[in-house]
Amino acid sequence: MPRYQPQRHSPSNHHPDESSVQRIFTIQSFLLDRLPYIAAFYLALIFVILVFSLERSRDGYVPGISNIVYMFVLASVVALGWLIWDYARQRPYYRQVADMLAEDKPSAVSIVRVQDGVTREQQAVQKLLAHQHKAFADEIADYRRQREQHLHFTNQWVHHMKTPVSVIDLLLQQAAEQPAAGDDPMLRSSIQEELERISRGLEMMLHTARMDQFRMDVRIDRVPLLPLIRQTINGHKKACIRASIFPRVEGAEAVVETDGKWLAFILNQLITNAVKYSKDKPGSKTLQFTVEPLSGGGFVLSVTDQGIGIAEHDLPRVFDPFFTGENGRLIEESTGMGLYLAREVCGRLGHDIAVESELGSGTTVIIYFHDSGAIHHGLIP
Repeated sequence: MPRYQPQRHSPSNHHPDESSVQRIFTIQSFLLDRLPYIAAFYLALIFVILVFSLERSRDGYVPGISNIVYMFVLASVVALGWLIWDYARQRPYYRQVADMLAEDKPSAVSIVRVQDGVTREQQAVQKLLAHQHKAFADEIADYRRQREQHLHFTNQWVHHMKTPVSVIDLLLQQAAEQPAAGDDPMLRSSIQEELERISRGLEMMLHTARMDQFRMDVRIDRVPLLPLIRQTINGHKKACIRASIFPRVEGAEAVVETDGKWLAFILNQLITNAVKYSKDKPGSKTLQFTVEPLSGGGFVLSVTDQGIGIAEHDLPRVFDPFFTGENGRLIEESTGMGLYLAREVCGRLGHDIAVESELGSGTTVIIYFHDSGAIHHGLIP
């Protein structure tokens, strides 16, 4: 059976005004930054002249004031020449930084444009700016991707919710036209089925919205697995009966470290998919839940349906958001979000998830509960 297992996985508007920028990058500011070096240079020069004078005074010769002034002038010319050269070579770098600070909203292009650093400190700042720019660009790209994904899912969700609402409206109109049909069990069953679809859609939308604040909505505990599975199955009892699906739970008693609410959400997605992709197959079907211990510690849960299966070339993409593959063309209810959300939640809880499937025979979803998986992912101390 083909198998696919994925890998684990307020900006401020304040900016300096133009006058402050001009005050920062001037010759005066350049000299003030180097004032300690200039003072140290002349202090060293005074000590040199003092030592030289003391040494010569032993021979009865004391340097004249003109010679001392000459030494100071010569040293000043050399220091001034060095300062002019140093300012000239660093001026382009200062100018680039000044231009960037003068902008109301420095763009990514202007940040990367600061490239003329000559000292090691300036080059280090350039690398820091480039690193921050890349990190910021990646964060913006990720935010845009999440926003587009959320918008796409919202639009898709609204589209899918219109169908059950329209069906309920049509059924109620028929009941109004035929008052005797108001007590028809088939009518009540149809309305109940559509209401369940709306409820599942609302639940998926709610959990999708909570994904961004997952850490604030998670509580890791030791959860008995088999009772949670049975409780989740009971919530889908009517849908399973309508689709002639008979759930079976087998395996050893298992207690796993997880969040019961989020794990129930994953199981709901798996059962919903099983019903969705099995209900059109004739005859009775089995939905098998099997819990087994892992050799290295922990447990593995396998959920096997007897639905239409997944084509082998679609398996590598089953966890991609909005991907429905060939099944999406056959089942109108497909959103492509169920397995994606299951994978996202499993990853954040420290569990692994994999899919095995054979087209026409069914699908098995496998969840691995490793010992202390939530601890290793930093969800509990």
